[in-house]
Amino acid sequence: MTERKVPGIDEYEGAAGGWGALAAVARAVKSQMAVGRETSALRRVNQPTGFDCPGCAWPDPKHTSSFEFCENGAKAVSWEATGRRATPGFFAGHTLSELWEWSDHALEDEGRLTHPLVYDAGADRYVPISWEDAFARIGEALRALPHPDMAEFYTSGRTSNEAAFLYQLMVREYGTNNFPDCSNMCHEATSVGLPESLGVGKGTVTLDDFAQCDALFSFGHNPGTNHPRMLTTLRDISKRGVPIVAVNPLRERGLERFTSPQHPSEMLTNTATPIAQTYYQVKIGGDLALLKGMMKWLLQADADDLSAGGAGVLDHAFIAEHTEGLDALRDDLARTTWEEVVEHSGLSYEDIAAAAALYAKAERVILCYGMGMTQHRRGTQNVQQMANLLLLRGNIGKPGAGIAPIRGHSNVQGDRTVGITEKPTQALVDAIRQRYGFEFPLTHGHDAVEAVRAIRDGRSRALVCMGGNLAVAMPDPETTIPAMRTLDLAVHIATKLNRSHLIPAKQAFLLPCLGRTERDVQASGLQSVTVEDSMSMVHASQGGLTPASEHLLSEPAIVAGIAKATLPETKVDWDGLVADYDRIRDDIEAVFPMFGDFNRRVREPGGFRLYVAASERDWGPAGKARFLVAPGLDEDPREDRDDLLTLTTLRSHDQYNTTIYGFDDRYRGVSGRRDVVFMNRHDMQARGLQQGDRIDVESCMSREQAATRTVSGFIAVEYDLPRGSAAMYYPEGNRLVPLDSHDPQSGTPAYKSVPVRVRKLSVPDPHAG
Repeated sequence: MTERKVPGIDEYEGAAGGWGALAAVARAVKSQMAVGRETSALRRVNQPTGFDCPGCAWPDPKHTSSFEFCENGAKAVSWEATGRRATPGFFAGHTLSELWEWSDHALEDEGRLTHPLVYDAGADRYVPISWEDAFARIGEALRALPHPDMAEFYTSGRTSNEAAFLYQLMVREYGTNNFPDCSNMCHEATSVGLPESLGVGKGTVTLDDFAQCDALFSFGHNPGTNHPRMLTTLRDISKRGVPIVAVNPLRERGLERFTSPQHPSEMLTNTATPIAQTYYQVKIGGDLALLKGMMKWLLQADADDLSAGGAGVLDHAFIAEHTEGLDALRDDLARTTWEEVVEHSGLSYEDIAAAAALYAKAERVILCYGMGMTQHRRGTQNVQQMANLLLLRGNIGKPGAGIAPIRGHSNVQGDRTVGITEKPTQALVDAIRQRYGFEFPLTHGHDAVEAVRAIRDGRSRALVCMGGNLAVAMPDPETTIPAMRTLDLAVHIATKLNRSHLIPAKQAFLLPCLGRTERDVQASGLQSVTVEDSMSMVHASQGGLTPASEHLLSEPAIVAGIAKATLPETKVDWDGLVADYDRIRDDIEAVFPMFGDFNRRVREPGGFRLYVAASERDWGPAGKARFLVAPGLDEDPREDRDDLLTLTTLRSHDQYNTTIYGFDDRYRGVSGRRDVVFMNRHDMQARGLQQGDRIDVESCMSREQAATRTVSGFIAVEYDLPRGSAAMYYPEGNRLVPLDSHDPQSGTPAYKSVPVRVRKLSVPDPHAG
C-alpha cells in the first residue's frame, strides 16, 4: 500500500503517561480554569477532606494519596471548575436551532450553567425562571400524566449516593420504577450476569488483592484512556514480575508500556515500564470463543493429569464444596470443536493453549474486564463465562484473586447500591414502607432501551434526567432524538450544556446544580456526599470551591424541590433531609442495612468497604456458585458475509463518555479530528482503500435488512487490529447501532460488534486543504 501523509494522522511512538500526560493536564487547566481556581481544585482531588475525582471509578490507595489523580481526572476537574459561564445572556443570543449545529465539544465548552431556565417555544430559546416556578410547573406536569409509568427518570453515574437515594425515593413515592440508568449502557451485563453466577452483581476484589495476585488477565478495556489511575497498579504488578495478559482487538498503548508521572526516575530518563507480558488480539466478538477454548484446554489438562496420577489442574475441593453445574459446562465444551474456537476467536490453538497454561500455573488470578465484554448481544453470557474460568481454579473469594469489572462513571456502582434500579425487590418495598409509610408497586420498570421505546411509542410522555446526555449516549439517534422531541415534559439537571438539552419538549427545563468540586452549604452547614468505587469502597467527597453561581442548588435540594411540588401528600421530610445529609445517610442505612453505622464509618480515613458476599465465599440464597453454559460461540449472532467487517465503537483519549474535551487521540496518533475509521491494512487493500480515503460506513444487521444506517465522509486509517475488524469513535458510531440490537438478558446495547460495509467515496478530505 502506498504511504500517504494524512492531516491529523501520525504514528505515536511513546509510552502511555509521561510528559505527554503532564502537558495535556497543563493545557486542560490553561484552557478552562479561572486563575487561582485550578490550584485549589487540583490540590483537593482524592484527599481525605477533599472531593472524589469525577473522572472514573478506580479506587484510591487508602484515599489519602498526595497526588493520586491522572490526566483524565485533571481534565474532568478543569471541565467542571472552568471559569467559563453559560449565562442567560448566552441563551438570549442563541436559539436552540442554532446551537444544534454546534459540535458537542463547543456546547460544553461554553462553561457552567448559572440559572434555572425554561424553554420558550415562540423564541426557540431558554429563558430564566425562578426555582419556585420551575418546581411548580414540573410538579404540575408530572401530576397531570394519566399514570406514573408514563414518566422516565434517568440517572447518570456521577450522581452521589445521597442524591441518588432521594431520587429513587421520590420516584417510588410517585409510583413508578422507570429508572433508565447509564449502567444500562455499560455494565448492566455485570449486574445481571454475576448474581446468577456468584450471587452478587459486583466485583469481588479490593485494591489490596492486586498486590497479592500472581497473574492478571485484562479483557476488553483500555486503561490508558478510560481509567489511567489503574496504570499505576498495573505498573506495580509488572514490577513484581507478575504476568499480565491483555486480551483486546486493538493494540492499546496503555496496555503495552507506561511512564509514570509520579516517578521522577522514569520521567527524567524517558523510560517506561512494560505492562502486558502477552497481548492477544482477539477478533471483535471473539472473546466468548477464547474463554471457552481456555476452559476446554483446562478440562483436558485436568483429565490428563489425573490419569497420570496427579492431583489435577482444577481446584476439585473448591468445586465440590462451593459450586454446581460443572457437568453441563463440561458437556458443552466437549461439543465445542477446536476448529470452531480458532475460527471464531481469530487466535491460534497455540495462543489459546498458552493463555490457558499461564492461567493454570498461577495460584491467585485476577480477571479485569470492561465494556469490550459487556456491550455485545451476549454480554451477560460473556460475563458468566469469565466467572466460569475463575471458578474452575477457585479464584473467587481468596486473597489476590477474583473478578474485577472496571466501571466508568465515578459512582455508577453506588447509584445501583442505594436503589437506582428498574427491578425492585420485595425487601426494598418492605424497607421503604417501614421507614416512610408508603408502598410502591413491585413491577419491572423501564431500562434505557425500553424507555426510548416507550417514548417513541407514546407510552411515556415525560423525561427527567439527573445528569448525563441520554440522547447522545443511546444508540440509533434517528429513532431516539425524534422520539424525544414528542415529549410533553423534559427536565435536565446538569452542570453544563449538552446536546440532549437542545431537544425541546412541550415544556423543557434546564436546572443547574453544584459540581462535586464546589462547596455545598445547607441549613446545618457544609455538607459532604459519598460515592462507591468499583471495588465497593464508600468514601466521602466534599468540595471546596465557591459555586459557579449563587443560583445553583445541590442535586439533593433539586430532587427535594421537585418531590414537594409533585407529591403534595408526601410522607417524606424532604426539607429535613436536605438540611443535613447525615439524615439522608441515616435513612440509607435504615433501608439498606449493609450501610450499618454509615455516618461514623464514612468519616474514617479512606471510608469503608461494603460487604460483598462472594468475596467471603458466601453465594447468597442459591447456596453455591454456579457454572453457567453459553451455547455456541457467536458473541453477536448474525449472518456471515465476506463483504462485511465487524465494527466496535470506542472512546478517544480526549473524551469521557459523551463529553468531548478536545479532538486529539494521542496514543492512537490522531490529532484535531474524530472522523476516522480504524481498519486492518489487508482489509483496506481488499477494498481498494488507501490511508486517508473518504468512506461511507453502512450498518448491515441481516441480509434482509438493507443498509439503512450510514455514516458518511469518514476517513480510513490503518491500525493494528485483526483482519475483519474495524473501529470508530463513540458516539459518532452510535448511528450504526439499531435500538433493537442489544443483549436480551441485560438490555445493554451492542455498541462493540456492528456488522458494517465500507465503501470508498470520491470526495476529498476537507482537512487536507
